[in-house]
Amino acid sequence: MTAYLPSDWKKKLNEELEKPYFKELLSFVQHEYLNNECYPEKENIFKAFELCPFEETKVVIIGQDPYHGKGQAHGLCFSVQPDVKIPPSLKNIYRELNEDLGKPIPDHGNLIHWAEQGVLLLNATLTVRTGAAGSHFRKGWEKFTDAVIHILSEEKKNIVFLLWGGPAQKKGRKIDASKHYILKSGHPSPLSANRGYWFGNKHFSKTNDYLKSIGEKPIEW
Repeated sequence: MTAYLPSDWKKKLNEELEKPYFKELLSFVQHEYLNNECYPEKENIFKAFELCPFEETKVVIIGQDPYHGKGQAHGLCFSVQPDVKIPPSLKNIYRELNEDLGKPIPDHGNLIHWAEQGVLLLNATLTVRTGAAGSHFRKGWEKFTDAVIHILSEEKKNIVFLLWGGPAQKKGRKIDASKHYILKSGHPSPLSANRGYWFGNKHFSKTNDYLKSIGEKPIEW
């Protein structure tokens, strides 16, 4: 399964891949995919890393569980395949993007174009059983993605970390704020957004203003 993890990331995470917990995780995931319908497809489990090389990563968005609806998840947090109905959280992301930067609201929910510009769309858990939210929680993915965030924090500088909601903020506690730009807000889910914790955060314009200030190309959201 790690054959789908690109070589640049594999080199950075090699020590993590050899740890007992990760080998147990792989065994669990292989068993799940063999005996249940799971998402994303095996070849897309590490899609976020494939589309966003380590050296090119300049923005990190941290999600939680992959979408568990049939055919939705494809390895990028908040993103769905082009022919899948746009989920409520992504609708709110698009609405904030429209209000912040005046960008027209897309008619699809595929965020590959973000990833290809250096936005790592990282879920805390990379797999899920269809129709069973949280079914792969606490099996080891969280440790692995913590390691990803740690390595980015330690080995790079000037990354914009977008921490949306309590779980993402908790996961980002150890990011070195002296080296990176951290933006926090409520989660874009309807429950949080409708309580006033999401809209108006202007994270998209703030991200681009920061990137331009350090000589980096802004993201075409």
